[in-house]
Formats: sequence, structure tokens, C-alpha cells
Amino acid sequence: MATLPGSFILTTPYGQPSQSPYQQPSYPPPMPPMPGGQLPGAEKRMPAALLAIFLGGFGAHKFLLGYQQEGLIMAAGTVGGFILSIVIGLVTCGIGFVLLIIPFAVSVIGLIEGVMYLTKSDEEFVRTYVQGRRPWF
Repeated sequence: MATLPGSFILTTPYGQPSQSPYQQPSYPPPMPPMPGGQLPGAEKRMPAALLAIFLGGFGAHKFLLGYQQEGLIMAAGTVGGFILSIVIGLVTCGIGFVLLIIPFAVSVIGLIEGVMYLTKSDEEFVRTYVQGRRPWF
């Protein structure tokens, strides 16, 4: 394949020719199953789902999957939301307790993520959250 001087061929991250400069990167194929039959990283699916359902507001499932920054954001949202609502609630004679919506919303996000982890197959979970490193939903 001949190219003109000064021109270049667009390629994907794996060296295959690309037709469009706007093509999304492809992820590497999943790792082969371990001799026991389970994909590497698939063993985290059930513990992550349970942590997300029961302790999702504190980001425990994020820490298990290696997403420290996202786990800290969730923990700060929950703890900070409780503290903020109590302080403002005491100062405003109870009106500030409406701010309890913040930790409630963070906990609902954890619950939704837990259900999503449970509904994915092992291969899909590994591809999305272990290899693809997708931190939210």
C-alpha cells in the first residue's frame, strides 16, 4: 500500500487500518479462562455486588474493584452529606435535614451498581469493570 509523502494511515491501537479518525478504540479480547474454568477477575463479581448493595453508599465495592478515587467520592458524599445535613439542620431548626437526600442518592447509586453487577455474566463483568476499567454504571 503506497502513501503520499506527508500523509499517514490511521490505525487502531492494535495496528489494524482504521477507516475513520472518530472510531472508538477496541478493547483487547478477554483473557482465557483459568484452568478451573473461571476468568481472572470474575471472582470479584459477587463480593462487589454484595458490597454495592449493602455498603454502596460508602463506596466499598469501588475499593474492591480498585477504583480508589471513585470510592472516596462516594464515601465523602455519604459521610459529608450526613454531617452537612445535621449541622445545617441544627442551625435552621430542622429545615437542613432535607440535605439527607445527598447520602440517600449516593446509596441508591450503589444499589443500582450492585444490581448491575449481579445481572452481568462473568465475561461481561470482567470485560467492563476489570479490563475496561469503567468506574461508573
